[in-house]
Amino acid sequence: MLRTVATALAATALAGLAQAQDAEEALTVIHAGWLLAVPGEAPLEQQSILVRGERIEGIQAGYVTPDGATVIDLSDDYVMPGFIDSHVHLQSELGPGRRFNTFTESPSDLAFAGADNARTTLMAGFTTVQDVGGNFEAALALRDAVDAGFVPGPRMRVAGTAVTPTGGHADVNGFALDVLHQFTSPTACNGPAQCREAVRTLIRGGADVIKITATGGVLSDTAAGVERQFFDDELESIVEAAHMMGRQVTAHAHGVTGINAFLEAGGDSIEHGTYLDTDSIRLMRRNGAYLVPTVLAGVTVAELAETADFMTDNQRAKSRSVGPQMLEMARRAHDGGVTIAFGTDSGVSRHGDNAREFELLVEAGLTPMEAIETATIHASRHVRMDSDIGTIETGKYADIVAVDGNPLENISELRDVDFVMKNGTVYLSE
Repeated sequence: MLRTVATALAATALAGLAQAQDAEEALTVIHAGWLLAVPGEAPLEQQSILVRGERIEGIQAGYVTPDGATVIDLSDDYVMPGFIDSHVHLQSELGPGRRFNTFTESPSDLAFAGADNARTTLMAGFTTVQDVGGNFEAALALRDAVDAGFVPGPRMRVAGTAVTPTGGHADVNGFALDVLHQFTSPTACNGPAQCREAVRTLIRGGADVIKITATGGVLSDTAAGVERQFFDDELESIVEAAHMMGRQVTAHAHGVTGINAFLEAGGDSIEHGTYLDTDSIRLMRRNGAYLVPTVLAGVTVAELAETADFMTDNQRAKSRSVGPQMLEMARRAHDGGVTIAFGTDSGVSRHGDNAREFELLVEAGLTPMEAIETATIHASRHVRMDSDIGTIETGKYADIVAVDGNPLENISELRDVDFVMKNGTVYLSE
């Protein structure tokens, strides 16, 4: 009897595997009216994208319909690669009570909140994100659940908790001393040895990228300013330890002293960059470093400083001084030839509103095509996934979005995505 049951179970498993393999091999053809396959190049008209399983099998001119293929008709739409947001915080959203999450939310709570925000982000057309700050356990669980197909969301690269000096932007702050002693950040460090250990601990845990707070920040409840907060030897130890183990280092950095010190230490990219100067631009170009300007975050905190009643005095003061500077910063960086990778800091702004950053980049002087490149070509290279994402080309993941108006004429079209495919699976079709 046991052998019969085992045989039946094995047969069922094999049949399920065969069905899964058949489903994976099924051909889907997308008829694209206008195809922006490689942002930066002219769109093609009346193209067919052949998708088999998770990847793009080919692109053919005209509307082809192979026998047995499932056809998706986007012949009236503008079709592009799925967007990449290089700076999100999926576990939370700015509002009353957010600063108490450390004390009131478990990693499980944060992972479930992250799952809801991940779905919202995917439906906005963002098929890949880099989550650069939050509870490490929750971030890893969400990343792996998305990869396994348990949760609909963008594929994720995870930094986990940011490496920060004690009392720095990513440390716990703004509470009584006995609370601070109990809840200091697990990756707070002082001196080169501790900072190397913090980096190695994150990598051991599964971090894809290392995020540090090279300067003070806007939403930390402390009057420590927004200039540098690490010493040179600490920055050098962080960058060296990360690079030695194959990880990039990106820095939250507003003040110019922190921006330039981090770049001099060999850092890979700057998040925010509010007060960058000509030396910053020179160093970024010399290093091949990316700027993730998060203009939307600056606009959001500047707006909230005048309307929200949940900001502390420290947060409100810094929001008023820093937020309005970020649009002009993006303009200076673009004019200076810095390579910009798209990032919003969503979690400060609302999840799902990510595409508003496109409008702000255009307002900062980028053309609509250049703005789209930041979220495809540039961001794919920034997150080291350009062999798999960022363009619609044979062999790459079938990450595809579509809108019903021309975004090269009106970038705001990207705020109303009508079709989303990730890994060959359709998640939205209006």
